[in-house]
Amino acid sequence: MPMNTPIITLTTDFGLKDPYVAEMKAVILNIKPDAKIVDITHEIEKFNIKMGAYILASATPYFPKDTIHVVVVDPGVGTKRKPIIIRTKDAYYVGPDNGVLTLAAKKQGIISVHEISNRKFMLPKVSNTFHGRDIFAPAAAHLANGIKLTQFGPEIRSIVVPKFAKITTQKNKVIGEILHIDGFGNIITNLSEKELELMKVKEVVCIQLKEEKLKLKLCKSYADVNAGEPLAMIGSHNFLEIAVNQSNAAERFNVKVGDKLILYRSCSNL
Repeated sequence: MPMNTPIITLTTDFGLKDPYVAEMKAVILNIKPDAKIVDITHEIEKFNIKMGAYILASATPYFPKDTIHVVVVDPGVGTKRKPIIIRTKDAYYVGPDNGVLTLAAKKQGIISVHEISNRKFMLPKVSNTFHGRDIFAPAAAHLANGIKLTQFGPEIRSIVVPKFAKITTQKNKVIGEILHIDGFGNIITNLSEKELELMKVKEVVCIQLKEEKLKLKLCKSYADVNAGEPLAMIGSHNFLEIAVNQSNAAERFNVKVGDKLILYRSCSNL
């Protein structure tokens, strides 16, 4: 169960102009006054589940064990999508079953998933438009108080796995997609070291981006190639990145988030 003085993180697309974040914190503190609340970010692009999933998967591995992560990027609020709690080997994830939790949770190893259906652990009045305040915040606070997962609702066997979390493996190639483009223009994919090992990549990464076929040096740092030269590397969040030293790779290769890419076992397949 969560630690005695738990950390509860918040990740939303609310921004800071409106009272929404403060309302969620107020609900948590009324139920668990000693909770430590950490803001991961409230600047996820509105309704952008993919961006929320990437930021969450990047930040959460650095929190202490049994941290409770509350995520509200929820364009389907008020619909039939389920509110859930995912228990992983390292943390709890509380939010909508729309794929925003999946990337981070699968990275840590999912143990169980429970639907939040017990009205006892929600606010007395649940709106159709603000489940962050009325369902997810109280659930996180009650979880921090030691309420067992089984008390929130039934265990469910499957969750939404968004397309951006899916990787297709074939005999001589792996097909993934661009997950994020950071402020430097680095292209961050949904592939990891696991896929590089599967394709037996050692020194050269053979990639196809749209119609562009690339043979890239697998580097440890951006400075391993000259300024203006492209490279591949496993970045600080353990995803395969394509970058250009001191330049913008996304502009160079004219790609955007969601574009497909192919990692080949051998450059002879390019």
